[in-house]
Amino acid sequence: MSRFTFALLGLSLLSACASSPPPAETPVPAPPGRPVIEMPAPEPAPVWVPHVPAAFDALPGWDSADILPGLSALQQSCTVFTGRAPDAYLSSSAPWAGQIEDWLPACAALDVVMDAASGRAVVQALFQPVEILPVGGDSRFTGYFEPVYEARYTPQYPFTEPVPALPSDLVSEGGDNVYQRLPNGSRRPYPSRASITAAGVAPLAYAHPADVFFLQIQGSGKLAFPDGRVMKAVYAAHNGQPFKSTANWLYERGWISSGERSMQGIRAWMDRTTPERQREAMNANPRFVFFTLEQTDETASGPRGAMNVPLTPLGSMAVDRQYHPLGVPVFVKTSAPGLGGDWSGLLVAQDTGGAIKGAVRGDIYFGTGLDAGEKAGTMNAPGRLWVLLPRAVAGRLNSSGPVASLGLRPASP
Repeated sequence: MSRFTFALLGLSLLSACASSPPPAETPVPAPPGRPVIEMPAPEPAPVWVPHVPAAFDALPGWDSADILPGLSALQQSCTVFTGRAPDAYLSSSAPWAGQIEDWLPACAALDVVMDAASGRAVVQALFQPVEILPVGGDSRFTGYFEPVYEARYTPQYPFTEPVPALPSDLVSEGGDNVYQRLPNGSRRPYPSRASITAAGVAPLAYAHPADVFFLQIQGSGKLAFPDGRVMKAVYAAHNGQPFKSTANWLYERGWISSGERSMQGIRAWMDRTTPERQREAMNANPRFVFFTLEQTDETASGPRGAMNVPLTPLGSMAVDRQYHPLGVPVFVKTSAPGLGGDWSGLLVAQDTGGAIKGAVRGDIYFGTGLDAGEKAGTMNAPGRLWVLLPRAVAGRLNSSGPVASLGLRPASP
C-alpha cells in the first residue's frame, strides 16, 4: 500500500523543514497534475529482537498447513532477489537475514516443487525456523484484502464521495514527510483529512462515503461501474498524517460494541448513523490517501505490495520493516475466525502498512472481493511468528550474540 491495509487498517522517513512556523491549516488541494516523484524512504535503523532457534516439528500445524500459497509468494520474492547484486543485504534494517547470495540456492530449489509434499521437503532441507519473540510481549495478526466497490462517473446518491486524485501541490520526501507546496513557493505539512475534505478534492470517480473510507484504509481496490467497466484505484500518496483507528474511536465513545470493532461493524454503524456523525468518525483518522486510476482485468493477479510483486492470497503478509526484511518467508500461528478458528500458514513478508508496528505483528492478505473482505474483517488476534532463514544464515545468527545477530541497538521500551 506501498500499502494498503485494514489492519485493517496504508509507510516511513526524512526531510528538510521551513524555518518559519507553518501557517494556519486552511488548505485548498490543487487539482491533479504531474505526480511529484517520491524519493525512496531510508530503511529504519536496526533494532534488537529476541529470537529462539526452533525445529520444524516444533512449529504448531506445520505438517497440516497449506504451504503452497506461501511457496508461490516466495517465488515472487525470488524474482526480485535475482535482479539484485549478490552481495547486497536483503535489508539494512535487518542485516541478520543475510545477503542475496545466501538466498539464491533456495530460490533455485523452488523450481522442483510439484506439490505440497515436495514443497515441504524442500523448505525443511534448506531453511531453519527462528522464532521471533514479541518486544514488550505484544503480538497481533490482522487481515486485509483488495476491495471491489460500486462506483459512478458522476455523483449519484448514495455514491456521493469522491475517490480523491493525487493533487499537484503534494510533495513527498518519503514516509510521513509529506508537504503542501503553497502558491508563494513555501511549504507546510500536508493537512489532515478533515481539512482536505472540507476544502474539496479533485474526483477520479464517486462511491459510497464508507466505501471510499475503507478504500483509503486498504490503500488499493477496484471500482466497478454500471457500464461493466472495472478500474483499479491505485495508491498514489498519503498526506503524512498519522493513522488512527476509527474502530477504537467509536468503541471509546460507546457507539459500537467490542464485537463490532471490525470492518463489518464499522460499516453497519455508518449505514445507520447520520451523515454528520459518519463524517466525524472518518475525520477521527487524520490520514488521507490519494489514488490514480488504471485499467484492470477482473481476473488479473492481486495488487502489488511494497515489494512491488503481486500479492498472493493467504501467502503474502504486511510486516513492520523496522524488524523484518521484505521477501522473507515466515510461519505464523494465530486465530482466524474467517478461516475456521486456529490457523497456521506459510507467508512471505511482501508489504508494509502504517498500522503494522511490532516484531510479531502481521497483516495477512486474503485476496480480492467481498468474500475475502468478510474473512479478513474478522481477524484480529495474537499469535506466534517464525522466520524461515537459509540454514547458513541461521547458523551465523545463532552463533553470534543477540545484538549482533538481530540488530545493532536495543529496541526502545
